[in-house]
Amino acid sequence: MSNSVERQEYVMEEFGIIFVGNVNRISKIGWNYGQFQEDILNICLAMLDRSLSYRKDPATDVSRRNDPKHVGRVLSAMVNSNDDNGVVLGNWSGNYTGGTSPGSWTGSIEILRKWKDAGFKPVKYGQCWVFASVLTTVLRSLGIPTRAISNFNSAHDVDRNLTVDEYVDGSGNPLSLGGDSVWNFHVWNEGWFTRSDLGPSYNGWQILDATPQERSAGIFQCGPASLKAIKEGDVDLDHDTPFVFAEVNADRITWRYDTTTRETKPIFSDTRSIGQFTSTKAVGSYARVDVTGDYKYAEGSEKERQVFEKARRKLGTVHPFASTLEKHPEIDQKPEISGKFKVDGILEIGKDISLILVLKNLTSAPKTLKASMTAWTIVYTGKPIHEVWKDTLSATFASKEEKQFPIKIAYAAYQKLLTRDNMIRVTALCQIESGIEMVVERTITLDNPELIMQVIGDAKVNEPLNVEVVFTNPLDQEVKDCVLQAEGSDLLKGKLKIEMPSLKPRQSSTELVEIIPTKSGTKQLLINFTCDKFPDVKAFETINVST
Repeated sequence: MSNSVERQEYVMEEFGIIFVGNVNRISKIGWNYGQFQEDILNICLAMLDRSLSYRKDPATDVSRRNDPKHVGRVLSAMVNSNDDNGVVLGNWSGNYTGGTSPGSWTGSIEILRKWKDAGFKPVKYGQCWVFASVLTTVLRSLGIPTRAISNFNSAHDVDRNLTVDEYVDGSGNPLSLGGDSVWNFHVWNEGWFTRSDLGPSYNGWQILDATPQERSAGIFQCGPASLKAIKEGDVDLDHDTPFVFAEVNADRITWRYDTTTRETKPIFSDTRSIGQFTSTKAVGSYARVDVTGDYKYAEGSEKERQVFEKARRKLGTVHPFASTLEKHPEIDQKPEISGKFKVDGILEIGKDISLILVLKNLTSAPKTLKASMTAWTIVYTGKPIHEVWKDTLSATFASKEEKQFPIKIAYAAYQKLLTRDNMIRVTALCQIESGIEMVVERTITLDNPELIMQVIGDAKVNEPLNVEVVFTNPLDQEVKDCVLQAEGSDLLKGKLKIEMPSLKPRQSSTELVEIIPTKSGTKQLLINFTCDKFPDVKAFETINVST
């Protein structure tokens, strides 16, 4: 990597930003990579020595450690615990008993040290941003330029046919059928290195993914897939290019499943929604940089469709398949009604959710419509957990007429059913009298209350400094089990944990966190606040330390 400013960011920077949320509301969390903290390099080298590759053939493995392709692929397997007792055990169940909730971590150092201190037993628990952040730490510690990438509406294409199939029942309820899914967001890594195996045109950023999703050569590892190969549809190149290509550019088919007859009918096709706002942290700032254009040509453009068909042809020689559109041309017909959910008001935990379903007759003939509407709490992988609301409506539309239907979901309805991801998916299955069906869908993320941080005074090496942290309970009920955790490389030794008293309705609590900086420069303090009503409220503050 010739650019010294980029090297400073992608190798030397010990703090990062991860983008999370959904396409309608992207937010960011801080992460302490800490690749130069005490003992981290030794732990990263131990990962290589405990890999399946080393155990199988130590001499060959060690001789290949000058090759970032080999090192990156081995570490993408070792960061997850599947197959090899690697670092982090994944858990998407919602039950994190016996370990740490994935959303509670704020850095890699504690995870890596726990793995070593437990005799190299997997640390509980992680999800995609945890795997990606730990892999960033490990690769940067070894001198490989690395960044975390967040992809929104990320496809998980199990059968490698470049289409993702989603199912609803006759009432519009989401169904967990088939293996495909669309994650609200997914985080992976890019490492920057040459591809001696593919030739210089494929040098540069390479996708590596440590989240255990699908097996590659028999074990849970992914990459390195050349970013240039993904953009050009070269899905026949090593490693795992078809899976990554689908994550950012699969087509999406919605099916209605009849629970009585078990028949399926495709009702909606969409070639544009997968792979949006693919994001990474800007060099030298906390801004979001959109890198979608590095992964694919402009969505809907002729070039993008050409590349998609090229990828299908290349895959078709290995996995023969006909596309759903070829088998069911009726789902590609022009829609008669358009629909969308609009947010009406603020989306905060503790408040009722106000939405508007906007439907419009696109034809000049009058139309009658019935809609079955549901709202489910979901986890960020898109999996439905609990139904919280349902309703139906009937309406008649004149030529080209648009109508708006207000929707309210009470806090009491979702309060006890919300997952730690704070996400709800609202769906309307619309049936038009002509027999044509249409699905309107929106995922909403509810905001946590804000943590306010303020540094009191100037930060100097080896001098104590207070940081004031204020949390206000926005609810009309008491919140209990309040815990504040803080960490920051060169600011605190390890992680600080403060148990706080319960907070009455609307009450504020102020905590002073004392830090003693050990090195000068720009440092980051990360705070994570958890209570029984609000898991994992996060904030970070930049602290400039002078000598």
